[in-house]
Amino acid sequence: MSIGNLQDYGSKGTNFPWQLKMLQGIDALLSAFTSSTSSFLAPKTRTTSISRPTGAATIPAGAKSVSIANVGAANGFVKTVILKPGETISFDAGALNNTLDAIAYVASSTEFLIITIV
Repeated sequence: MSIGNLQDYGSKGTNFPWQLKMLQGIDALLSAFTSSTSSFLAPKTRTTSISRPTGAATIPAGAKSVSIANVGAANGFVKTVILKPGETISFDAGALNNTLDAIAYVASSTEFLIITIV
């Protein structure tokens, strides 16, 4: 027996009213997420950038994703942690509306390759 089955005299064993309410609810959710006024799921263009810094700086807060590769011959630092030559580290904000905090780095005696998506 399904949820919502009615056992009244006129409609024995039917779950039509329950199924109808579930379909109406699903339709209302879809309408809310796909309406032209809703920007929740609307596609957005992201700005990408690539840089090869050799000094100390900070990637500003607000990025969706950041990847840093040490392509030089010496150690560098990302958030005060050593990034050895040949190592790569990536940060991703994850969910839909999340962003990253500021990321400080030092590439004074080496060269970093940094890719950001804002």
